[in-house]
Amino acid sequence: MADPVHILITGGAGQVGLELQAAAWPQEIVLHAPMRAELDLCDAASVRAAFTATPFAAVINCGAHTAVDKAESEVGAAFAANAMGPAVLADATREAGIPLIQVSTDYVFDGAKDGLYVETDPVGPLGVYGASKLAGEMAVRAGNPRSVVLRTAWVLSVHRANFLKTMLRLAADRPALRVVGDQHGCPTSARDIAQTLKMITLKMIADAHAPTGVYQFVNAGETTWAGLASEIFALSAATDGPSATVEAIPAAEYPTPAKRPANSRLSTAKLTRDYGIAPRPWQAAVAEIVHELHAERTLP
Repeated sequence: MADPVHILITGGAGQVGLELQAAAWPQEIVLHAPMRAELDLCDAASVRAAFTATPFAAVINCGAHTAVDKAESEVGAAFAANAMGPAVLADATREAGIPLIQVSTDYVFDGAKDGLYVETDPVGPLGVYGASKLAGEMAVRAGNPRSVVLRTAWVLSVHRANFLKTMLRLAADRPALRVVGDQHGCPTSARDIAQTLKMITLKMIADAHAPTGVYQFVNAGETTWAGLASEIFALSAATDGPSATVEAIPAAEYPTPAKRPANSRLSTAKLTRDYGIAPRPWQAAVAEIVHELHAERTLP
C-alpha cells in the first residue's frame, strides 16, 4: 500500500471545503480539515505547530471572511482572514517546499470591462472584501512560487447559505420576488470548484514543474441574478418545490453596504489550456443542486 499523502484543507466548514472533503480522492490521500479553533491561520506559531505535527504534501486554502457587506465595517477581520492568513500559509508552505492553492474571487475586478475577464486584466476591487482577497492573492504569489490562485464567482451548493438556497426559502412565502437584473456573472457549483482544486492539487503534488500562477474557474455560460433566480424557480417548480415569479430590477434599487461588480464574467481558457479542465454549463450545475435539495426534502 502506498504511503499516506497528507493534504491540509483550511476553511473546511465552507461550501467548497465541505465539497473537497466529500470528493473521491485517491486511496493514499489523507485530508486534514481542522476547525478554526484548532488552527488559527493568522497565528504563525499555530501554523508551524500544525506543519511540525503532520508532513503535509499540499495546502488548499478555502478559509476566508466571505461576508461581503459586513467586511465594509469589519476591515480588520476581513484583512486578517483574507490577507494575513494566506501570507502565513505562503511562508509555511514555501519553507516546507510544498504547493499552496488559494481560492480567490471575481471581486478583485471592478466589473467595468465589457466581456470576459482574463487573469491578466487590471484589478480594481470596489470594496473591502475584494481588496482583502486581492491582498491575499499577492501574498500567496509573492510568498510561495509553487502556488496557484484560483478565482471563482457566484458559488452555489446544497451547503451553507448561498443565493440559490435563499431564493428557494423566500419563494416558500412570497409569490413574486424582485431580483437584480443588471449584474452579469457565471453561477458556479462548489462541487465543481472542489473537483478543480483536487485536480490542480494532485497535479502539483505529482509534478514539481506543474503550472503555477493565477487561474479562473466558473461554470460555463453567463446570466444575471434575475436570470439565475428564474432558472432556479423553473427547476424547483418541476419537482413541486417552491417557486416565484421574478421581476428584474437595477442594482441601484437594491442598495447594499458593499458595491458589487456589474460584470463578474470570468474566462476559464487558461485553466483549460494548462490543466485540461473544461467547466460544464451553469444550468447543469444548478439543476444538480436543486435536485439534491429536493431529494433531501422528500426523504422520510
